[in-house]
Parts: sequence; structure tokens; C-alpha cells
Amino acid sequence: MTKTLYDVAGIGNAIVDVLSFCEDSFLQKQGLIKNSMTLIDQERSAMLYRMAGQTTECSGGSVANTLAGMASLGAKTAFIGKVADDQLGDIFTHDMRAVGVHFSSVPAIGGPSTASCLVFVSSDAHRTMATFIGACSLVSEDDIHEYTIQNSAITYIEGYLWDTENAKSAIRKAIALAKKHGRKIAFTLSDVFCVDRHREAFFELIGNIDIMFANEAELKSLYKTDDFDYAVSKIRGRCPLIAVTRSEKGSIVLAGDTTEEAPAEYVAKVVDTTGAGDLYASGFLFGLTRGWDLKSCAMLGNRCAAEIITQLGARSMRPLKDLVA
Repeated sequence: MTKTLYDVAGIGNAIVDVLSFCEDSFLQKQGLIKNSMTLIDQERSAMLYRMAGQTTECSGGSVANTLAGMASLGAKTAFIGKVADDQLGDIFTHDMRAVGVHFSSVPAIGGPSTASCLVFVSSDAHRTMATFIGACSLVSEDDIHEYTIQNSAITYIEGYLWDTENAKSAIRKAIALAKKHGRKIAFTLSDVFCVDRHREAFFELIGNIDIMFANEAELKSLYKTDDFDYAVSKIRGRCPLIAVTRSEKGSIVLAGDTTEEAPAEYVAKVVDTTGAGDLYASGFLFGLTRGWDLKSCAMLGNRCAAEIITQLGARSMRPLKDLVA
């Protein structure tokens, strides 16, 4: 790709994750749908936090996790998102900069607090999220700077952002700027329930992007089907490049009439699946910005995903550069 200041600039939710282990009975009692993300208000967030067991805090957010993973691999990345001028905002900003992600967004003052996501990890390692989006909802066109988009090979957009009108305007502006400067646009469907909320809008978005990320459940949800092969046949050709993760089945990449399959990496013990898709995108985009063939991109994506599910949380505890070899 053409030489740029950043390999990827990402637009997403700036969230601090609060992780704890739980039993399925806790999820049922609290009305939380296992292995999904539910939007909650600040009051319910505080209540669930009080009821949670021992917690671990770390910065999160889907696209932010991907960029942190790419930085750990050795890429140059920039993040666009909104935090408040508070303690969690300081934590998020520090964590992003500490791993080498450029993050210069001005904190919001006087509005909602920095977003937090309660991540409940079940005994089978699946995660259920309850998210208070807080200051994330304030992302707007003013946060999208032409210089950043112009100087990024790929602009990566988070589907979760489509929940607010001002964020939609920000996304549209970013897409327009990327097209103006001949840069690539990537998009992640984010979550099954996110797809359910915005299906028709996502179809429109997919027609205007270059790279799409989804997992098997999200892709099937997009077409309201339980038949994965049918969903693949329908999505093929809607955008130039589509990467779909399938957990223990690995991943597939669709590019026109071509299909590349990459097997999953062996994992002796799965601890927490939080961030598996985010880190897959880290590896895939890292390879893509370096001109790798699609199967190699998918293989590194699978390897990064396998690495992150052996620990708690979506930020790697050790540098990922060794995985590139």
C-alpha cells in the first residue's frame, strides 16, 4: 500500500472493561443474554458492578482492542474516540498511549462519564457484556480530522457506533474523506444484536466499504438464517474483501470468487473469549497493510485470536511481535 503515517486509523467506542467471572445463573437472574452485549444506563451499571465478584479493569472497546493489538505486532495506528475528563478517561488514554496507539481526542467536560463495560466471563469462557456507553455517545464529525484519515492506509469503523445520530454523521464523514483520498475503509459488524438493530443500515454501509469483518453468528444474523453457506453465498461480492471468523473452525476470507480458509490455532485451555474477534482483525489488518496474501493474513489473525483467549481481557499481556514469525 501507499506509504502513510498510520497503517490503520480506527473509530470506535473508548471503553474501560471491568471483568469478572460468574455462573450462568447470575446472568439469568439479571436478565442478561449470554454471549451478547446489552446497552445499560449508568444506574444499572453501578448496580451490576456492586453485585459482581472480584473484578479486573483494563481498557477495551472493539476497534481500540484491534489497534492495540496491531501496535503490539509493530504497526502504526491511531484511535478516534471520546472519553470524559475523569479517572476512567485517564486510564483509557494512558493505556492506549502506553501500547503505542496515537490518541489525541480532547476529553469531554460536563457530560456523561467515560464508558464502561461489565464483562461477565462464564465457566465455559464465554463473555456476556453490559455496556454503559457514556462519553462514547459524544463522538461527532468534529472528532474526524481529514489529516488523520488522509494519512492512514485503512480507516476501521466499529458497528457499535451506529447507535447514536452524531456518531453516524462522524462515520459518514470518515468514509467520504477516505474515498476522497483513495484510502481503504474497513468495517466490523460488532455483535449479533447490533446487526439486529441496524440491519438495513449495515447493508448500505457494506456497499460503501472495502473490507468487512464478522463472525459466523453475525453473518447469519445479517441474512436472518441458520445456514452459514447460504449467508456466505449472499454476502459474497457485496464488498471486495470479507473476513469471517468461526471460532474453533478457524476463519474464511472471501475476495470475489476466491475463498481462502485458515484453520484455527490449537489452544490448550480457553480462559476468556473476550476480544478474540478484535485480535483476529489485528493480525489480519497487520498482514494486509504489509501486502501479505490473504491466507497468511487470516492465519496471523487466527494466531492472535488464539493468544488472547488464553488470558483474561482483550489486551495482550505480552508483545505479539513473536507471532508474526
